[in-house]
Amino acid sequence: MALKTFKPYTKSTRGTVVVDKSALWKGSPYKPLTRGQNFTGGRNNYGRITSRHMGGGSKHRFRVIDFFRKKKNIKAIVDRIEYDPNRTAFIALITYEDKEKAYIICPQGLKQGDQVESGKNAEIKVGNCLELKDIPPGTSIHGVELIPGNGGKLARSAGSSITLSGYDGDYAILKLSSGETRKVNSSCAATIGVVSNPDQKNIKIGKAGRNRWRGKRPQTRGVAMNPVDHPHGGGEGRCPIGHARPLTPWGKPALGMKTRKNKKLSDNYILRRRV
Repeated sequence: MALKTFKPYTKSTRGTVVVDKSALWKGSPYKPLTRGQNFTGGRNNYGRITSRHMGGGSKHRFRVIDFFRKKKNIKAIVDRIEYDPNRTAFIALITYEDKEKAYIICPQGLKQGDQVESGKNAEIKVGNCLELKDIPPGTSIHGVELIPGNGGKLARSAGSSITLSGYDGDYAILKLSSGETRKVNSSCAATIGVVSNPDQKNIKIGKAGRNRWRGKRPQTRGVAMNPVDHPHGGGEGRCPIGHARPLTPWGKPALGMKTRKNKKLSDNYILRRRV
């Protein structure tokens, strides 16, 4: 997909850059594979805001994505490529030979009418899902399981992929786009190819209103508040924050504070930390 710019008729269109969706399906989603969504506006069951800067936004239905690909050795045809408001990647509606339909994350290069398959006998081509032990090293993959049969978890956002580096006994060695290298059980499934919509990273919102459509409310800088509201607040005119490091509104370090457990079980599988 290409990027789309606009003539500067207004101040917002001058800076707006969006992904061209002209090649995508124009109609409604396949209704049996959708369900309604509840939007909380960041409030809990008492009605109190627990997540700030959320609220409003366009109403849309949730598309149920098949991250498991459990229909083995049954070919499926790609009916259409669709936009999904719940994720950055595009999705593909597929129909199996037994007439069952499913949504999958659409890889880059998959087109309407293409054939996809999952299982041990599937060939190595874009959109097919196989176990890691059946995929040759050096292949770009996405939707990788962390536990066999638990559904794809890694590399699901637009333009992301993982490189299968090799094998170590019962484990496959994966190089993630973050720079992390880790081991995953070679019985876990993965889908061949890079996730679609790589131009997502080049989008420019253009105006504040577009973020409101997406359910994002404005943020107020801490230095613009009063001392009672934020540790950065107060002072005459523009002032420095007044202490050694930036803090959250609740006094916790805002930058560089490690929140990951020191002795997490999955540390044994991480060969090299992310950059």
